[in-house]
Amino acid sequence: MFSVTILLSYILLGFTLAAPIGPVNSARIDKGIKNGFWHAWTVGFGSMLADGVFMIMVYIGMVHFLEIDIIQIFLWLFGGFVLIYTGMESIVGAQHLKLDSLRGKDSLFKCFLTGFIMSITSPLSILFWLGIYGSILAKTAQENGTSSLLIYSSMIFLGLTLWDLIVAALTNSFRRFLTIGTLRGISIISGASLVIFGVYFGYQGMMKLFFSS
Repeated sequence: MFSVTILLSYILLGFTLAAPIGPVNSARIDKGIKNGFWHAWTVGFGSMLADGVFMIMVYIGMVHFLEIDIIQIFLWLFGGFVLIYTGMESIVGAQHLKLDSLRGKDSLFKCFLTGFIMSITSPLSILFWLGIYGSILAKTAQENGTSSLLIYSSMIFLGLTLWDLIVAALTNSFRRFLTIGTLRGISIISGASLVIFGVYFGYQGMMKLFFSS
């Protein structure tokens, strides 16, 4: 049996990971403001596909080594570092957000390529998923065994999907409310959430490092 609370926490984590206002989210909002729901959603879909590629790579490459204590410690600490760094970067960078004011009509395929290429070619994305998703695999394997990895991974991806749908809907239906101030608020809140997750991951890594039997 899977706890509803645990499943919701993984959905929330996926949602939080997608929320910081970085290059992809800025492009997603910009395309949505210019062209509507489907253009914003397609940018996000391209980015999610790249995220899925990273998740599969990490899953295939690391799942068989998760029982090793030193691997789990590294993933906890590295994942915590990446989360805290990304969260702080999101908070600090909130003051410098800008949206392209030009209006135009882009094809859906072009929007898809924008999201996919921006994510798949980003070194930070590779490190981000290696550290954070690797930490999730370590935590899940340690507490529930490897049989539940696919379920919890799907919940993370569901969180990413929910964020994409919400942003696309907001840009389409409530364009006039998506001011720079609103975007800065989203960036600060999501950044703070990532820092909290990062502190938790770091704490788990330190506890396992110093107190594991």
